[in-house]
Amino acid sequence: MIYLYDGTFDGFLTCVYEHYYAEKADGIHPPGAYQPDLLVASRAVDTDEEKAGKVEAAIRDKISPHALARVYRVFRTSVDEKEMLLLNYIRFCFKGGLGATFLHTHPAVLPIDAAELKIGNEAHRLCGLIRFSAVAAADDMVSESSIAPAHRNGQREILYAQVSPDHEVLEFIAPHFADRFKNDPFIIHDTKRGKAVIAWQKRWHIADFTERDAALLTNTASEEAYRNMWRGYFDTLAIRERTNPRCQRNLMPARYWRYLPEMQLR
Repeated sequence: MIYLYDGTFDGFLTCVYEHYYAEKADGIHPPGAYQPDLLVASRAVDTDEEKAGKVEAAIRDKISPHALARVYRVFRTSVDEKEMLLLNYIRFCFKGGLGATFLHTHPAVLPIDAAELKIGNEAHRLCGLIRFSAVAAADDMVSESSIAPAHRNGQREILYAQVSPDHEVLEFIAPHFADRFKNDPFIIHDTKRGKAVIAWQKRWHIADFTERDAALLTNTASEEAYRNMWRGYFDTLAIRERTNPRCQRNLMPARYWRYLPEMQLR
């Protein structure tokens, strides 16, 4: 049976429940990711929070809380067929218990380790590669985050950054920046997925955020001056005789350069 779900984590866990209590899953696919096959039966699975909760509790209690966290992190990756990789991992660990999670070379565990490493590495990279701009925003854009009252003109200055990561890392990098910018409201916009972290005073949440929302933000008068200073600092600090483009691309992959002001020099 091919299960089709809504793309949410609870929806995936509901499919795992159906695998055990209804019919074995031969595939689990989110919206738009499955091409119907007349020779293979498929069924849309409605997300059921009660069923999802039972699977979540079973993973936490029968395997470990760490295994549950790992399943969630891997679910947030963009790895191909991640749903079936996770189902195989869950099945294997249900049989082997906590010890099964340490069998890193086993076919059911190895791809999960690799996927978790990918999203962990990207989150770590972005904590050092995100560049914020000072922008003016209407206060009602951030009111849901309980950001301080509006300025007299109905706008306030906030920090804004754009990213386009390979994986869904916003919630994994949000605590780092919320702690770093305790008193500065900020938005980190994932342009690929149309979502953003909106935060202030160590509180944050993730909300839908489109290009239309981003268009309502305007650079402050000092923003271009700050960008020029940063570019000048970066260019002056560099030792041209020791430039190593290959090393630079390894540590700072070119796919992230689009939103780095210092790389716009090149």
